[in-house]
Amino acid sequence: MAAEPTKNDAHVVEIPVTGDGAEPASGAFLGKAASGHHPLGEIADSGGHLLLLKLWQREESRLNRRACALEAVMDAARRDAFYLCAAFLALHGLSLALLFAASVAGGAPSRACRRWWAPSSLSLAASLALAAAVQLRVCAYWRAGRRLRRERGDARALARCVQELRMKGASFDLSKEPQCGVTRTNCASMEGAGAWGPLRWCYRNVVTACLLAVAAVALPSGKLVLCA
Repeated sequence: MAAEPTKNDAHVVEIPVTGDGAEPASGAFLGKAASGHHPLGEIADSGGHLLLLKLWQREESRLNRRACALEAVMDAARRDAFYLCAAFLALHGLSLALLFAASVAGGAPSRACRRWWAPSSLSLAASLALAAAVQLRVCAYWRAGRRLRRERGDARALARCVQELRMKGASFDLSKEPQCGVTRTNCASMEGAGAWGPLRWCYRNVVTACLLAVAAVALPSGKLVLCA
C-alpha cells in the first residue's frame, strides 16, 4: 500500500504507470522533448532547416513591408483623385458663376454671345487636364491594387510553408519552395474571370467617365448663359 502523505507535503501528484515496474506514460514525451525531438528543437539542431526558417521569415517580413507600402500608395492615389475631382467641380462652379455675372452685368449681349467659345474653350481645356490627372491617379490605384493582391498571395504561400516547417521539424523537405507562381496565376485567373472585360473597364474608369460627361455638358452651357 502507498504511504499516506505527511503533513509537510504540499500536494500529491499521481503519475499513471503502464504496468509493474514500467515507466510512466508521460516519460516518453518528456524524454522526447528534453532530448530536442520537438519540431522546433529539431529545427534548432539542424543548420539547414534553421537557415531556411530564417530566410523565409526574412522574406515574409519583406513581403509585409512591401504590402504596407502598396497600401500607402493606394491611399495616396485615392486621396489625390478626390482632391482633383473637388477641384474639377469647383472650377465648373466658378466658371458658371463668372459667366452668369458677366451676362447680368450688362453691355452688348450680341458681342458677348459671339465670344461664348472663349470661356468655354478655357473651361474645356482645364477640364480635360484635370480629368487626365484623375485618370493617372486612378490607374496608379488599380496598378498598386494588382501588385498588392500578388504580394499578399505570395505572403500567404510563404506563411503556409513556414507553418509546415515548424510543424514537421527536421522531416521537412528542404527542396520544397513556396508556390508563389501558382498563387499569382490563381489571382490573375480570378481577376480575369471576375467580370466581363468591358464591364470591368467601365467599373475602373467610371470616375473619369463622369468627369468627361460633366465637361461635355458644361461646354454648351456657356453659350446658353451668355446668349440667354
